[in-house]
Amino acid sequence: MIKRMLWMMAIVGAAAGALYGLKAYVARQGAAFVSAAGVPAQTVSAAKARIDTWQPRLEAVGSLRAVNGTDLSLELAGIVQEIGFHSGDRVPAGQVLLRLWADDDIAKLRSLEANAQLAQLNYDRSVRQFKAQTISQATLDSDAATLKSNAAQADQQRALIEKKHLRAPFSGRLGIRQVDLGQYLAPGTTVATLQSVDPIFVDFPLPQQAIVQIAAGQPVRARIDAWQGRVFPGRITAISPKVDSSSRTFQVRATIDNPGGLLLPGMFAAVEIDAGAPQRLVTLPQTAITYNSYGSTVFVVDEKGRDSKDRPRLVARQVFVTTGPTRGDQVAILKGVDEGDTVVTAGQMKLFEGASVAIDNSVRPLDDPDPRPQER
Repeated sequence: MIKRMLWMMAIVGAAAGALYGLKAYVARQGAAFVSAAGVPAQTVSAAKARIDTWQPRLEAVGSLRAVNGTDLSLELAGIVQEIGFHSGDRVPAGQVLLRLWADDDIAKLRSLEANAQLAQLNYDRSVRQFKAQTISQATLDSDAATLKSNAAQADQQRALIEKKHLRAPFSGRLGIRQVDLGQYLAPGTTVATLQSVDPIFVDFPLPQQAIVQIAAGQPVRARIDAWQGRVFPGRITAISPKVDSSSRTFQVRATIDNPGGLLLPGMFAAVEIDAGAPQRLVTLPQTAITYNSYGSTVFVVDEKGRDSKDRPRLVARQVFVTTGPTRGDQVAILKGVDEGDTVVTAGQMKLFEGASVAIDNSVRPLDDPDPRPQER
């Protein structure tokens, strides 16, 4: 019995050893095959780093504001007697736009003017009598005071009547009429808005470090969403002498010519300002940069000999870069990449140091310094 057990154990051990040896052989052969075949090349897109002329630029978001703009209203209450404009009219300064009923006030003015005329006659008579020494100086002075008082009351009444006339305080374009004939207007009721929009202001904030890069008279460019593809030139006309302590920004105002009235107060504007002399910098598409907490990197493609089919063998090399300002789809590279280097622009997430790559630029990222939205 013991001998049979020993023989069985020996047979089982031999079978297990043979099975283990077979698996080890298969594993070695598989590893040798993979090693001989090599790691497959990763397909990426790539671009040559090039030097472009780079204009330093300040960008800001602002709002358009009328040079003069107000909601027109009257100081006094009354009933509308006459309306002298239509909605949307362009009016010169001083044009009468609206009148309130003022018959009672006019009648009172006539009474006051009659009193003033009588006071003038009395005063002239007193002057002649004083010269003839028939009245005293006190009587002459009293008549002179009465004349001045009556004349002042008449002037006051004329001013009251004038306040019932609404005049354009400056030339500009009227908005939509808000009142009708015969309507009773309380003091301060808005009649219409009046805006002077040629030229027009654009107000925008800039960070405090930009204060040394701008000056009055410097040209600016404004883009308006409502007018895609158009650029409206202007010039800086005012710079605030105060920096906001909460946002650390200061306000800038530029003036833009607006002869056609295309720009309206309240519109959003994207403002660009050229700051400093143009520079020549190495540029890449922004998609080429991998941003990490320990720094920004790119993969540079190097040629390392030839493969089995006598084709150039391309290998990825990861390098750290120092990035500069961005412009549209581009980013400036201050350090780490030289002109002419081939840099991976898409597909770098699957790469590692020394990985083989194959370049396919049938689809590549955008590299436009001034992209614009397109409707399709």
